[in-house]
Amino acid sequence: MKKVLLGGLIVVLVASAATLRQNDKYFEILKNLDIFATMYKEVNANYVDDLNPNTLMRTGIDAMLTSLDPYTVYYSEDQIEDVRTENTGQFGGIGAIIGERNGGQVTVVLPNKGYPAEKAGLKRGDVILEIDGIDVSNDYDKAGLYLRGQTASSIKIKIDRPGQGPMDFDVEFERIELPNVPYSGMVNDQVGYIKLTGFREDAGKEVRNALRDLKKEGATSVILDLRDNGGGLLNEAVNISNIFLDKGELVVTTKGKLDEMNATYKTLNAATDTDIPLAVLINSSSASASEIVAGVMQDYDRGVLIGRKSYGKGLVQRTLPLSYNSQMKVTIAKYYTPSGRCIQAIDYSTRNADGSVGKIADSLKTAFKTNNGRLVYDGGGIDPDFDVNRMRFSPVAIGLLSEDLIFRFGNEYQAQVGEIEDAATYQVSEEVYNAFKTWVADKEFTYSHPLHDEIESLKRAADEAGELSKIAEQLDILEKSLAKDVSADLDKAKEEIMFLLKEEFVIRQFFEPGRVEASFGFDEDIHRAIEVLSDQNLYQQTLSGNL
Repeated sequence: MKKVLLGGLIVVLVASAATLRQNDKYFEILKNLDIFATMYKEVNANYVDDLNPNTLMRTGIDAMLTSLDPYTVYYSEDQIEDVRTENTGQFGGIGAIIGERNGGQVTVVLPNKGYPAEKAGLKRGDVILEIDGIDVSNDYDKAGLYLRGQTASSIKIKIDRPGQGPMDFDVEFERIELPNVPYSGMVNDQVGYIKLTGFREDAGKEVRNALRDLKKEGATSVILDLRDNGGGLLNEAVNISNIFLDKGELVVTTKGKLDEMNATYKTLNAATDTDIPLAVLINSSSASASEIVAGVMQDYDRGVLIGRKSYGKGLVQRTLPLSYNSQMKVTIAKYYTPSGRCIQAIDYSTRNADGSVGKIADSLKTAFKTNNGRLVYDGGGIDPDFDVNRMRFSPVAIGLLSEDLIFRFGNEYQAQVGEIEDAATYQVSEEVYNAFKTWVADKEFTYSHPLHDEIESLKRAADEAGELSKIAEQLDILEKSLAKDVSADLDKAKEEIMFLLKEEFVIRQFFEPGRVEASFGFDEDIHRAIEVLSDQNLYQQTLSGNL
């Protein structure tokens, strides 16, 4: 009897301690809210300069949430429409990408095929001057505001077309639905290619339809491109995994602080194709839902991964409503791939210049096994089975792109190029390349040899050590040897320049699908994927872990 009473007493004490801890936490929350409110009021009342209370509060909110992780964010009422567009891919607009070019000019960067801007006649390179008689020249924010509106209405846009002068266009607003699969097609006679840019509603359906169409065209293997895909809806990641995995397979597990956040997601339907050889392309900007799909294909040894380590975002967010029509997207759980690994980067803040995860010590990583026993690791993104170095443009090519010189040349030279029959096979002629060299000769743009920065660092270090005079002459000789010669530097980067010119002219005629096809011959990730898929011994040995 005493033991029973003692056991009951312990339970009561434990429960009471938990309640006290919970009460303490609520007290701390209320106390800190009171402190913050008092401080906020006193700062606004007493600070020497006038303050904008909204700006001050937003700074505080953003700083607080940033201290948690990069994905827990606050949305004010005037941001909600942009958030809805990001999540659904739907909005009322003209169907064109607008950007700033040539010193801040509001420019049509790319009309989307079949949407109002393209149907009305707007073209890449058109400079927007007025919208409904309102001057928006060199005011990108104002132009963006007027270029969205209610469907079934229209606007009048005045543009300046290079070489032709001012023109007026009546453009209808339509409901714009951005596709998740902007392109699918054959890269050769046997290999199909699917470009997936989002995980919005119907992403799984779009990928499934694309795969079926490619098989009808003769595809015996397929490339699924998840590069630069930042993710989206979790259920669409499940649906896309289900295309290649049969019914009832575990796709992802989520684990959070609250029991209601703990869940397992399995494939619900029969697969579309469980056998077709698959290569998944990933890079440092493949995140979240993209990493779920890539991780699932790797864990089940269903396909090979090619490219570079993925971003490392293994967190799940939920959008919560707040007062005054504002919202907050808050991290509620971590997700785990079928092997049990969480690919969330251990350090939220430390990343390489390209956004990739920094090097992680082996002691911080845990090994897991795929179905076939291959070792995979947690702690920071998904490692590809075949690592391909990131393509790096030369300094002169980067200089041309940063000053929009390729774009501006396209505006002026498009008429001379004429009709392009096929985006994938089109090649820039020597005549066009030489015309570009002549055209760019008197244009100002900056670029430098990568070693220039190293020389400057060496100069500073030598100066601080009092040794600069000893090596100054040698450094001057080295700098002169690296002095830029635009014509020679262009010829050294000729292959890159001709690719960029090809892409520029093709996109003007074939839009985004043309840009994708134009890249096939220059894309090392795709080349490697074709090599692996064409060598079934290499493909099967990789998946079996026998390499």
